[in-house]
Amino acid sequence: MFFWFLKHILLGPLLRLVFRPKVTGTVPKGPAIIASNHLSFCDSLFLPLVVPGQMVFIGKDDYFVRKGLKGRLMAAFFRGVGTIPVDRSGGSEAADALSTALRVLKEGGLFGIYPEGTRSPDGRLYRGKTGVARLAVESGAPVHPCALSGTAEIQPTGYRMPRKIMRPGIHFGEPLRYSEGADLRKATDEIVSAIQALSGQEYVDVYASSLKKG
Repeated sequence: MFFWFLKHILLGPLLRLVFRPKVTGTVPKGPAIIASNHLSFCDSLFLPLVVPGQMVFIGKDDYFVRKGLKGRLMAAFFRGVGTIPVDRSGGSEAADALSTALRVLKEGGLFGIYPEGTRSPDGRLYRGKTGVARLAVESGAPVHPCALSGTAEIQPTGYRMPRKIMRPGIHFGEPLRYSEGADLRKATDEIVSAIQALSGQEYVDVYASSLKKG
């Protein structure tokens, strides 16, 4: 109910009116995995806005454990819109997130994932992590590559509110399917390549997270 209220009553109509997202390609219907580049925090607002029903994401776990009233409100918001917390260092939390994602897909839902694992630090497209391919193989759901554009200008990293009013682009590609026995590294690279073809970003064959740590 909270998601429906945000999308159709409170936040969604305002975002559509002010930013007027431009969608190209065929909008996926569930069950499906939407694999997108990641340029800005607002990616996770615009993408669910243009797909049918509710789209579930994985979100970093520190969104859910911050203290104080603001922290509790943030956790409630992310849970309300269907975000699954995951510890990106791996372990049981990552396995639980994968299990939840599989359940969403088996129930006919849409699952959104950023193969890079984090926001791009400089607008380029970075090496994908194999979780997206593993999810595709285990669920049997198609992977729809997606490229977002303009969102980094709307809300640059470090800004809590939009800094510019412009139309974001949301570009969907043809679905990709992977069966049991698929090479996860090769499949992930194929998915990221499809995203690059849509986005036109320069590709960097290292993990974005390794640059942020450095």
